[in-house]
Amino acid sequence: MTRKDSSFLIQDELKRYNRQIIMEGWGEEAQLRIRNSTFFIAGAGGLGSAVSIYLAVAGAGSLRICDHQEVELSNLNRQILHDNDRQGRKKVHSAEERITSINPNVHTTALEGRINDHTIADLVADSDIIIDCMDNFETRYVLNRFAVKRGLPFVHAGVYGMAGQITFIQSPETPCLQCIFPDAPPPELFPVVGATVGVMGSLEALEALKYITGSGILLKNRLLLWEGDIMKFEELAIEKNPFCPVCGHT
Repeated sequence: MTRKDSSFLIQDELKRYNRQIIMEGWGEEAQLRIRNSTFFIAGAGGLGSAVSIYLAVAGAGSLRICDHQEVELSNLNRQILHDNDRQGRKKVHSAEERITSINPNVHTTALEGRINDHTIADLVADSDIIIDCMDNFETRYVLNRFAVKRGLPFVHAGVYGMAGQITFIQSPETPCLQCIFPDAPPPELFPVVGATVGVMGSLEALEALKYITGSGILLKNRLLLWEGDIMKFEELAIEKNPFCPVCGHT
């Protein structure tokens, strides 16, 4: 697809995205905003797989996917960006190939590296939103600090077994991740079912799309908890910590 002008949709896009364009409050204008946006996806694992795929099929203009790991056999129960033949390949390159096969109109940037305080600015670059698809709080706190500093929207989700959590963070309007989780849990090899990351990753993609299009109500100041074993959603109100070392001064 050749885009001669970023201010209108071509026929291919009107047909591909028709079922979402016809939604009330969406239309071509919202679809253009998605097409003209850049999404930073931190992690090409389980959550990152669902987020990347659903943003790609929704018509995301640009995906910046960051991960430093290689595809392993133990990943394949949940990381649907990858398959059996891609074992040993870097996840970001596997992800780039899969996204291109799903929607060649999406520009995917494979960022092979680690996220830390020294690298994050270059990795995020001109992204419009940060989506947390990590499996550890050390890196999540890096993402959170950067999002607060730059005033970028930040979608957080986490999973464990058949359970998950998600919230939408935008400082100074909402509590930051450090307010919600002041202390990181100890690192562990935690259990997870593939469908769990599918659920939570899909919700993350939806929150990102809602933000970009201005549709619906975001999960601001709310932590949504999902217990898949009993199929129950619960919502908790969350508040800023005035003494938070990251956002307490904002």
